[in-house]
Amino acid sequence: MTIRRLPQTLVNRIAAGEVVERPASVVKELVENALDAGARRIDVTLRDGGRALIAVVDDGRGMSPAELELAVERHATSKLPDDDLVRIRFLGFRGEALPSIGAVARLSLTSRPPGADSAWTLLVEGGEVHAPAPAAAAQGTRVEVRDLFYATPARLKFLKSPRAEFAQAVDTMKRLAMAHPHVAFGLADDGRSAFRVGPAQGELFAARLDRLGAVLGRDFADNAVAVEAEREGFRLTGHAGLPTYNRGTAQQQFLFVNGRPVRDRLLQGAVRAAYDDFLSRDRHAVAALFLDAPPDLVDVNVHPAKAEVRFRDAALVRGLIVSALRHALAGAGHRAATTNAAVALGYAQGGSGGGGGGAMRPSWTPAPDYRREAVLSEAATPYHAPIPGLAALSAPPGAASGSPTAPSAANLGAEEGTHPLGAARAQLHENYIVAQTRDGVVIVDQHAAHERLVYERMKAALANGGVARQALLLPEVVELDEVAAERLGEAAEALAEAGLVLEPFGRGAVVVREVPALLGHADVGGIVRDLADELADQGTTDGLRDRLDALLATMACHGSVRSGRRLGEAEMNALLREMEVTPHSGQCNHGRPTWVELKLADIERLFGRR
Repeated sequence: MTIRRLPQTLVNRIAAGEVVERPASVVKELVENALDAGARRIDVTLRDGGRALIAVVDDGRGMSPAELELAVERHATSKLPDDDLVRIRFLGFRGEALPSIGAVARLSLTSRPPGADSAWTLLVEGGEVHAPAPAAAAQGTRVEVRDLFYATPARLKFLKSPRAEFAQAVDTMKRLAMAHPHVAFGLADDGRSAFRVGPAQGELFAARLDRLGAVLGRDFADNAVAVEAEREGFRLTGHAGLPTYNRGTAQQQFLFVNGRPVRDRLLQGAVRAAYDDFLSRDRHAVAALFLDAPPDLVDVNVHPAKAEVRFRDAALVRGLIVSALRHALAGAGHRAATTNAAVALGYAQGGSGGGGGGAMRPSWTPAPDYRREAVLSEAATPYHAPIPGLAALSAPPGAASGSPTAPSAANLGAEEGTHPLGAARAQLHENYIVAQTRDGVVIVDQHAAHERLVYERMKAALANGGVARQALLLPEVVELDEVAAERLGEAAEALAEAGLVLEPFGRGAVVVREVPALLGHADVGGIVRDLADELADQGTTDGLRDRLDALLATMACHGSVRSGRRLGEAEMNALLREMEVTPHSGQCNHGRPTWVELKLADIERLFGRR
């Protein structure tokens, strides 16, 4: 066998495999070309999911006949004027897209630059280029791709159904539309308009939120927090969904670097790390983040598809994203997703939770009679003990500790108007606090809410030098298997920082001498066993101090007020007030909402009054 040069048409078809993977790849390349040409309106039409036709029309700068001929040659581009691959300022720059598309399909380019008397058109069929010819067209460029992969029929077998391919094209258009809010976009398939957004108005930050609301829906705009941070030349902006507004996959995470949509594991990992304290492992955040980076500190020339990037200082970028997201989420305070109310109404109306049979009649527990509670206080067990950390707030001003009096109706009315979570009215099933606001009702999961409050207090204490501890009058011995006991012994120093002091006690046991003061009368044995399981999941005690938050969350779960416990009215109100001033109190440590609000109008709809 002898070495020979491959024909240029075959070379182009081989190279096209890296650039043109499916119809969505063609849409991406052509729309990016239109954006680089300064287009303010881009319309895309597909037929048969992109197999039969992909047409992209823009109102950009257009091309002359000579530029049309150069545009379909490999590695011919106007986007590297000084041949500098370090400072790339355009979406495209490789000069491969049009020749690659022309190598595997029937490609036609019709373009008219400003001031030209007429447009010109150029045809490329299976890599064969025809001479330009005059045509009639408005200023801008129209690119038509017909019979995709007709020159490489084997690739057709790897395409999915027209519906699936069209869905990929829609996703591509949405990502590009998010990155360029001042440009109008339209996408149609077989004559049916599937996606259309007009140009957003105003400065970039506000325009992006409008565009995100138009693309992702108003629910996202209503349940997102603004993200803005800068560090050493890198600037991060965008919007991130509240932890309670989450999804089962990471498909709703949109990441952009210098206006370029990317799918980068470093960035996705940073988002996961930022939400690690709020979401369970099977839930994912919803976010649209835009990173503006110095061109010489990011490499976009990693792959022909330009969907991957490399950063010179990856740790800096990761730290910026994590800290910016956590700061933004902390600023959200007690907010929870507004969609929780819609879910609750769906259950109430028999949507997901509805079924046949008679209506369920909830057990209603009114607010306790505090005079009676005071009489019984001497016989109360720890089951009725004050909420740890809220005892000082349990009594209203002027009332004796342990014998609070119910506020008057007038005071309750004032409280409803001044507090976002309203005034406590009752407790349902010894687990759910019902509070009345000025224009609705708030339902609080007392265990989930208090779990978050205890967790946040423990984190704050740890950051300020250590968690306060209280010694057990009688040290508690906890029986475990030998491996778990040994693992806890190795982690004893880090656990002491979290407020739990224990030591080995023979084979297969540990003795607990001190516990975090915030936990009150917690189940010490349950805490220790769950911590042993948590350490087993981590696989090693190396770097345990970096994972203290996870251990604190486990302890907070045991130290919070339990489901099934009766609370006094003052205790319930104290819980609500602390939720209002505690960051992240809108969701528990597992990402579930701690409260749901139903507006009076929603309740009236349930009864047909609206």
